[in-house]
Amino acid sequence: MCLKIHRLIGILNVLLQKEKVTAPYLADKFEVSRRTINRDIEDLCMAGFPIVTIQGVNGGITIQEGFKIDKTLFTSEELKSIFAGLNSLDSISETPHYKQIINKFSCYNDNFINGNDILIDLSSHYKNSLSPKISLIRHAIKSSRVIEFDYFNHLGEQKRLIEPYMVVFQWKSWYVFGFCLKSKDFRLFKLNRLWNLSDTNEEFISRDISPKKLEFNNYFSDEIKLVAIFDKSEKYRLIEEYGVDCFSYTVDKKLYFEFPFTNMDYLLRWILSFGDKVEVIEPKELIEELKCQAEKILKYYK
Repeated sequence: MCLKIHRLIGILNVLLQKEKVTAPYLADKFEVSRRTINRDIEDLCMAGFPIVTIQGVNGGITIQEGFKIDKTLFTSEELKSIFAGLNSLDSISETPHYKQIINKFSCYNDNFINGNDILIDLSSHYKNSLSPKISLIRHAIKSSRVIEFDYFNHLGEQKRLIEPYMVVFQWKSWYVFGFCLKSKDFRLFKLNRLWNLSDTNEEFISRDISPKKLEFNNYFSDEIKLVAIFDKSEKYRLIEEYGVDCFSYTVDKKLYFEFPFTNMDYLLRWILSFGDKVEVIEPKELIEELKCQAEKILKYYK
């Protein structure tokens, strides 16, 4: 019934935008038979919409002349925003499902569909590994089934079983949010760190989720304050990752940087990526870890 209602709205939308269409055109557009379209037209007429069917060579289906209804369901800018959002979801989808939704708006000017001035790729170069994960997780969410995977973090490799509730894109990365059966609490798991993902076919009963559990920043609450001085050649990287106001200039035109981080492992790798273009002032434990890493690296080249 829900699909039929959507189709009826779609047919009405087409008729409002075009003066006249044919039954084969509507059947092809909505991927149903001509008989189904004829029944849909009858249902719309019974609902009070003055739809007229004209027989003959130049015939077709149209709305009675003089019928008044606001045809501007969306402005051009609203449509562009809708299409940009739908296209971005296709970038992490295994099938062009959202493109098919866009095509159902073909009654609008094609410039709205094909001439968008913004392109969003949510997968980057991870599409081949990311799309199957998202597809499996979303299917498990709809079916309320537990998923299993190997998870890699600074503690090593661990097998996890979770009840999945949501796929999350935040902090430039994709996560699955769910109830971890090992830790007995809600957790976020980064998709690029989980592998050997599978659906266990074990169903679960959905839990109540408090609004506080959906405040995802709370899952990264261990704040580490970094104070460092960067060479001016690294200005572009700091601006790209943390904004133009993230640093100030020292007397000798170097970049004084203060920023809170939530993960020491990530912070260490990030600092090391700058090579000799950065000097860490705080925290002390990071300085000691950098010394240790430098000594280990030096051993390879002695």
